[in-house]
Amino acid sequence: MKKKLLVIGYVWPEPNSSATGSRMLQLIEIFLSENYNITFASPCAKTENAFDLNAIDVVSASIKLNDSSFDEFIKELNPDVVLFDRFMMEEQFGWRVAEHCPNAVRVLDTEDLHFLRKGRHQAFKDKKPFDKTYLFNDIAKREIASIYRCDLSLIISEVEMEILQKDFKVDASLLLYVPFMLDEISKDNIAQLTESDERQHFITIGNFLHEPNYNAVLYLKETIWPLVKKQLPKAELHVYGAYATDKVKQLHNETQRFFIKGFADDVEKVMQKAKVLVAPIRFGAGLKGKLIDAMRNGTPIVTTTMGAEGMFGDLTPNGYIKDTTETFANACVKLYENKALWKDKQLNGFDIINTRFNKAQIKPYFVKILNDTLKQLHKKRSVNFTGQMLLHHTLQSTKYLGKWIEAKNKA
Repeated sequence: MKKKLLVIGYVWPEPNSSATGSRMLQLIEIFLSENYNITFASPCAKTENAFDLNAIDVVSASIKLNDSSFDEFIKELNPDVVLFDRFMMEEQFGWRVAEHCPNAVRVLDTEDLHFLRKGRHQAFKDKKPFDKTYLFNDIAKREIASIYRCDLSLIISEVEMEILQKDFKVDASLLLYVPFMLDEISKDNIAQLTESDERQHFITIGNFLHEPNYNAVLYLKETIWPLVKKQLPKAELHVYGAYATDKVKQLHNETQRFFIKGFADDVEKVMQKAKVLVAPIRFGAGLKGKLIDAMRNGTPIVTTTMGAEGMFGDLTPNGYIKDTTETFANACVKLYENKALWKDKQLNGFDIINTRFNKAQIKPYFVKILNDTLKQLHKKRSVNFTGQMLLHHTLQSTKYLGKWIEAKNKA
């Protein structure tokens, strides 16, 4: 008999809009390959960029916040595994899952650590060094509690694994390092990619609903790009990204050769035309999907220490990591003009994908840990007393708040 997976999504997957959308589809693909029947449910409205889940035999369902209709829905579905997309969904629906399907394995996909992103953003706004006073914020209390209440949490970055274990003392048995999972890039794939001479201009890309992306584009426009353009007057910077607001569109300036292109229908196509990807990210968390896309499409990069976090391990980057305006701009020029250097950096990118993000290597371990959790669920929960305690207290309060909101809405 087929096992059942319920994914409770914060939003509907949009792989062409964000790295989180691609990440979710990678996880769904793993469960499909393990012969699961999958239902994806979300309280969020679908956008025109939403992936067609029906095309891959995943059932879509709309659910409501603070509504007992979910109780009937999950009792009827009776899933073996419930995957919460970000801790906010576990807060909303976790107590209902625990109450009505107590034997279902509860898995949290953090996407990236929200409290880490928030803390770094606040430190950036305060113009102060990031330290533990920024790390131990209110979002951390909520997100760490959610991790404890779940049987397994998927962590996308080794840096975030270390923060959870070292700074918050989360037991390693509750965490599973699962980065992006990608097909290996073969020699034939590499041979089909365009060379340096066939490419031109710089590119950056990112969902503009994500504040670090807008900040990076503004930083490029005001500070870095004028220095690059001075040395490369014929070069252009093409800025792609979903949900470009008016304040983003106003950055478009043809005289400065700074072009806001908006949503990219085909990321691979635009990436393979570009010579260098620039990503001067100054705060955030997790892994950067734009760097993954660049490596997969043979496009060397220039990024910051923040952008590079968790990406390269002990391997040589597929470009440069620079944190000051001048060194960043000079690295852009150097990579753009030096054909031999460009080729070396491109090859580094293929090696990184095949070594650190190889689906064929990551998937078996993920599946093993999941199956072990399914088999030893009660034993695993019995040693997670903190999780039991939080489920008892925190979710009692969440449960009755949810019931109060539901009654208020009906009234």
